[in-house]
Formats: sequence, C-alpha cells, structure tokens
Amino acid sequence: MHPIILFTGYLLITVTPLLLGALQNLPPRPLLDEIATGLGMTAFAILLVEFVLSGRFRAISGRIGMDVTMRFHQLVARTALIFILVHPYLYSAEFFGTPLPWDATGQLTLGLDTGSLITGLIAWVALPCFVLMSIFRDQLPYRYEVWRAMHAIGAVLIAAAVTHHALEAGRYSADPLLAGFWFLLLGLALASLGWTYVIAPLKEAGRPYEVTSVRKIALKTWELALRPKRGDALDFEAGQFAWITLGHSPFSLQENPFSISSAPAERPDVRFVIKEVGDSTRRIGEVTPGTVAWLGDAHGNLTLTGRKAKGIALIAGGVGIAPLLSIARQLRAEDDPRPITLLYGNRTEEQIAYADELEALSGRPNREVIHVLSEPAPGWAGRVGLIDRETIGQVFTAEDARDWLYILCGPPAMLETVEDALLAHGVPAQQILAEQFYYD
Repeated sequence: MHPIILFTGYLLITVTPLLLGALQNLPPRPLLDEIATGLGMTAFAILLVEFVLSGRFRAISGRIGMDVTMRFHQLVARTALIFILVHPYLYSAEFFGTPLPWDATGQLTLGLDTGSLITGLIAWVALPCFVLMSIFRDQLPYRYEVWRAMHAIGAVLIAAAVTHHALEAGRYSADPLLAGFWFLLLGLALASLGWTYVIAPLKEAGRPYEVTSVRKIALKTWELALRPKRGDALDFEAGQFAWITLGHSPFSLQENPFSISSAPAERPDVRFVIKEVGDSTRRIGEVTPGTVAWLGDAHGNLTLTGRKAKGIALIAGGVGIAPLLSIARQLRAEDDPRPITLLYGNRTEEQIAYADELEALSGRPNREVIHVLSEPAPGWAGRVGLIDRETIGQVFTAEDARDWLYILCGPPAMLETVEDALLAHGVPAQQILAEQFYYD
C-alpha cells in the first residue's frame, strides 16, 4: 500500500477510541482526567496495532521497506510506553470502586475494582521492562531465539492485562461499541501472531529446500546456495531478502533474514550472503550440503519494478552488496543496456565479497565497479576513505543526479552519510532507495 494510505489508516485506528468515547456524551470531568483517559486509550490502540506492524506483511512493508516498518514499530512502542506511564498520574478523581455519595453521575470517581487495579498495575510495570529488553536486546544473556519467544509471550500477556483493565476500569470502554472495537483490534493482533508462528510456517512446510553448497566469498562472509526439493522456487524480485530456517522445523524460532544475492533468472537456485555474526551465523561454514532449509516469503523494497531511470547507481557497504549484486545479475540476464555504477565500501580488501565477479563485471560495457576501503593495506591502488559527499561528487556527475536511480544498502551510519551526500549533490529524494543492515 502507498505510504500515505498506511499512515492515514494508522492514524485513524489510533484516534478511533477517542472519537467513540466523545460520541458517548457522558457528563464532563476535569480536563486532566480526560487527557489521562485519552492517553490510556491511545496507548492501548498503539500496542494492539504493534502486533500487525511486526507481522511481516508485505502489504505494509512492501512500499516503505521492512527496516522502516520495524523502526516505526520501535518508536511508537516507546510513545505508547510514555503515555501509559504518565496517564495514571494525571487523574484528579478519587480511586474508589463505586461512586461517592455526593457523586451521583460518577464523573468524579474512578471505578477501579481490585481486579482492574491489578491488571493495570501489571501492564504499567511490565511494559517498561518489555521495551527495555527490546532496546538492549544485544546486551542480554539470551540467544535471539529465546528473546523472540519471550517477546511474543510478553506481548500477549501485556495485551491481555490492558484489555481487562480497559474493559473493567475504563469509563468509555464499557460502551458496547468501543468494547467491540477493542475486541476487534485484539483479534487482529492475535491473528497476526497466528500468521507469523502458524500459518506462514505451514506454507513453508510445503516448500522444503536443501543446501546445495556453502562457500567462503570474503573474510567471515559466506554464500549459501539452496534449491527446492519439490514445488516451485521462491518467488522474489532482485534486491529482496527472506527469512531462512536451517536444519530445524519450519515452526522453529531459529530463523534469520538474509539478502538474496542471486537473480530471479537463476531460479530454482537461490543464493544468500551470510556474515559470521552472533550465535546463529558463527558456524555457517560448518553447514553441509543436503541440510534441510525453509524459506519465508521475500521482502524488501530495493527493487526496480515500476521505476524508470537512465542509469542505475548501486552503493553498498559490507554485506549490503548482496541485494545490489542480485540487481546487477538480473540486469545482465535481461541484457539491460543502461549504464550501471557500483560503489562498494569496505574496511579492508579481504572483506570484498565476490571480488572476481565484480572485477569481471567492471570489464563489461557500461559497467563500472569502484571500491572504497577505509583501512587498506599498503599497495592498495583504489580509492581510500569512506563513501561520503566528496566521493559521491567525484563519481557521479550532475546529469547522473537528475536522471539516475540510486539504490543503497549497508549499515545505518553509512546510509545516513550517503543519503545526505546524494541530496546535497542534487539527487531528488524519490530517486533514492535505501535499506539498512545492522552489521557490516
């Protein structure tokens, strides 16, 4: 879906509880009480929509990228946390289970029984822990798979606690229409979990793969080649990535996303670039041919579909080369005549992936490969430093800036620098496609 449609839909969902509450025409309360209730209801809507944002739905991430979707997921979760932490402190009404004798309409009394008070307190305490465990995930003494299971279970428990608190203690949520809205959102949230952990693995189970080769292509960097054992090969576009489960059940939590380096024209074989980082990839070189593998659907917006340009600039950092090489390989298979410049940054020469193939590519007409090393060994004849504003200005002309499409993939710091450099060089923002890698 178009980003404007996505944002409009998201905004509509989060304000709907406020609109449904306003339509009830209940007796007025002090302003701070209304603000407190509004913050609580908005935070609840955000929390339930978070399940959908993290569900790997291509209808959501297809136009904006999975990295942008997940970053938005992280930021709005922190916003919801602030709303939930603040909202009980704003109430000026008394905390009693039944209205006081002098408060016949109940607008000066918060109807909190023991149960709703406990579930509200559980959510109020658990959510900060939940968010902090997500922010500092890399510092926790747990494997990623353990953290992921805890994350899913914790999210469900918090959603259940907030649902009970809203329905039992909420002044406006007692209304059948608003209560129905909460149950609808809760149902969508649970359905998202069901899709991720049940339906999607069932789809994968009908399309098993096997490892055909594992070969080293650079320092601590490997190419994993897969082929379907039966059924059709993965449907993907050049520049995308997919989640892989190796040697385990498709229902296993031991799955990780990797970029596809092969071209769609090379199917049924599908190849990925994997760097040795973390528990799941440190032993990738020990994977043997014949190992069973499962692939999820392809994701990513670094694709050429529907985009026109006189030339194509591919700018990569580290293993960010994978999706860009997939694009270059597909363009070669299609005999695309447009000029292509690949600008590839690494720390050392040993980190250059597919060095021989890139050298051969640079010898073809209208194809140029430029390496940039930040820590080169003595004798290095190529460019030295970083891919920054100066490098962009030297490699690409002003005419390139107006007419070319620029596709970026790499670590966040590099992408931020390159995007700023391209914009300063006169490249329109709509001609820049970027996707982040959190390792280089």
